[in-house]
Formats: sequence, C-alpha cells, structure tokens
Amino acid sequence: MKTLTPKPDMINQEWYLVDATDKVLGRLATKIASILRGKNKPYFSPHLDTGDYVVVINAEKVRLTGNKELQKTYQRYSGYPDGLKTTSYKRMLETKPEQIIIHAVKGMLPKNALGRKLIKKLKVVAGSKHPYESQKPKTLSI
Repeated sequence: MKTLTPKPDMINQEWYLVDATDKVLGRLATKIASILRGKNKPYFSPHLDTGDYVVVINAEKVRLTGNKELQKTYQRYSGYPDGLKTTSYKRMLETKPEQIIIHAVKGMLPKNALGRKLIKKLKVVAGSKHPYESQKPKTLSI
C-alpha cells in the first residue's frame, strides 16, 4: 500500500469562525492548533500546510480555571541586560486580549518555519465584529 502525499491542488483550505465566549483558554487553543495544522483532514501530513484559517471573536471573554487569573504572567526578553518584561494576565486582558489566544496557540504549533506559516492563518479579534465576512467562515462549535 502506498502512502498518500497530498498535492497542492488536493489541499482545500477553508475558513472557520470560533466564538471564545466563556471557553477555557487551553482547551480552545488545542482545538484551534489542531485545525491550523490540518489534523482534522484525512490527508494530514506533518510536514505540509494542510490546515484551515481560523477567525476567533470575543477574545476578551475567554476564561481561565483556578487562580490563573491572578497568578499567570507573560514574559518577553529584549536581549539586553535587565531587558526582561513581565505582564500579568489581567493587564494583558485589558490592553491586548488578542495576544492571549495567539500566545496559547503559538505554543502548541511546531517551532520551525511551518509553525511560523501556520500562526499567520490565525485571526483573533477582541469584539464580535470581524473584517473577514467576505471569506464566508463556517461557524465552528468547540
């Protein structure tokens, strides 16, 4: 039996719309990462981009379990001495709620060129209005 390798004309990429209202961040991120990779398709190949586009709305309404709302922090490093910047979850939710979901999904994707390509197919919006209506995204319940 031969192994099927999908050709570029065989790969069909669709758009999905996910509402993050009252969804747990980690569980939502795993489902989104799986769709971005294309693991929901019969012709999934780990070294090819067979995934779909995902639009996430209501990013500011995502929730965390336990005491993570008080304890969770996001760190970034500039590369210079004393360049470590730390931001709490609450502060991130007030200023950039989209980055919370992007950060969670990015950690679940491959750490290579394919992962950088896949994260560009994730579109996150803080409110319920999004500029991707012309793509006619299918509603996905998670």
